[in-house]
Amino acid sequence: MTLSDRAASLAVVVLAKRPIAGRVKTRMVPPLTYAEAADLAAAALRDTLRVVDAARFARSVLSFDSDPTGWLPLGWVAHRQPQGGLDRRIVAALQSVTSHPVVLVGMDTPQLSAMALLAFDPVGYDACLGLATDGGYWAIGFADSADAARCVPGVPMSLPTTGVEQLRRMRAAGLRVQLLEELTDVDTLAVAREVASDAEQTEFAAMLRAVLAEPVR
Repeated sequence: MTLSDRAASLAVVVLAKRPIAGRVKTRMVPPLTYAEAADLAAAALRDTLRVVDAARFARSVLSFDSDPTGWLPLGWVAHRQPQGGLDRRIVAALQSVTSHPVVLVGMDTPQLSAMALLAFDPVGYDACLGLATDGGYWAIGFADSADAARCVPGVPMSLPTTGVEQLRRMRAAGLRVQLLEELTDVDTLAVAREVASDAEQTEFAAMLRAVLAEPVR
């Protein structure tokens, strides 16, 4: 199967929230201002949407926490996140797709490539998980989105053990899990510098250079 064939058979959901000052990337404040942190979050989200959009997946969904006006790319489907914890929102976003194998990503990996998502093989595996260097995970997917309800609810989120626990739950459910490339979530300014230096052509890197008024090293 070619990469274009795989893209045509796979759905991708981007789980995101509107980048409002004071609500996103607050661990970067200080030294950044809340407005600057929000600008970086917005750039990271645009990078993510751009990569997914260019890959022409069978279905592309933006699972947003509010009105997606101004953020929903042409041809995408909007999904409104429910109230509740991150585990509940992940399950709902995944289960908004029932017609294709599906992979969900967040808005914290502006260095994301389509190749990282296209690595998921829903024929050879029941699920996939992309672990993050901070102990969480940047992507999760299922050949059948109904399996999300068996594996994700109750997983403690935003902890150094989240990824390991999520993987344990998936394997305990009897799923064959494919591990995707490990990526770094951008949460702090130090990590932002690291990611931007490795992905210099992204809008995120350009925004960070503008915010810091200096080259990113």
